[in-house]
Amino acid sequence: MSDLAVPRRTWGNTGLSIPVIPFGTQGFGNNFGPVTDEEACDLIRHAVDLGVNHFDCARCYGDSLRKLGVAIEQGVVSRDEIIISGRLCCHSAAEWGGYGDGTPDYSAERALADLQGQLEILGIESFDAMLIHDPGDIDPTLARGGTLDGLEMARENGLVDFLGYGMRQHEFHLKVIGSGRTDVLLTFGDLNLLRQTARSTVLPAAHKAGLGILNGWSIMRGYLTGKPVETFVPRERWGEDHERGEQMREWAERNDVSLLELALQFCLKDDRVHGNPIGNLNKEQLEANIRAINAPMADATIEQFLEAHR
Repeated sequence: MSDLAVPRRTWGNTGLSIPVIPFGTQGFGNNFGPVTDEEACDLIRHAVDLGVNHFDCARCYGDSLRKLGVAIEQGVVSRDEIIISGRLCCHSAAEWGGYGDGTPDYSAERALADLQGQLEILGIESFDAMLIHDPGDIDPTLARGGTLDGLEMARENGLVDFLGYGMRQHEFHLKVIGSGRTDVLLTFGDLNLLRQTARSTVLPAAHKAGLGILNGWSIMRGYLTGKPVETFVPRERWGEDHERGEQMREWAERNDVSLLELALQFCLKDDRVHGNPIGNLNKEQLEANIRAINAPMADATIEQFLEAHR
């Protein structure tokens, strides 16, 4: 197998075949460094050529939604060769639920309008999946006339194929799974080398229900790549995760092990998870992540690492 081959898994009961490391589009949204339209289009084409053809999008991911739309409009990629999952942000009362203060608009009308607006930005007719993103309260999204009702209307109108949620709270996930109304989910921050709480809560329930599962923050927004944490987070802003991430980097360095390979292959060992989205800033990061999932890694090495950091 080539070191740039990308394994694929079937995304739960959706039947969609997705790469095990979907492309988190925040990578080219300017939030982690400037990326021009031309650079983004070139990166998107390169990703698809390597088999990373699932793009996970959100309005709150900087300028990425528009850039993916540019790539489609200019024919850099065709709609039928890519999978697009979107997010309907529910962070606050800010426009379209973006980051800010106040209670989000959880109405079905807003959800439908938001989804339609994102389709217009992308210049496409439908999403493969749409996930309700980070609601502060789960009950209004599930209530009659709420957010999920709006997405169900969108599905009835052919604007999206599969519905789900992207959030962290385990109790929120369990309530949604119990509703039986969704197809996919994204959990983040709790299935990686730092934390594994999702393994005993969210994953068993989601797997039993046949949901397509994405795992966000497999590399903890860079803490688990092998780069010194202080090179991108000043020490005065460190918390427990930063401290532990640096300890893990030092262990990997002492034992001549790639922390990036450890981090990604640890997540890939759980086949209940179908994709681990990563935001790539450039081709070099993309290729490094692909090589990391293909590099030889003994199970004993992962076990030694976990034992050292219990």
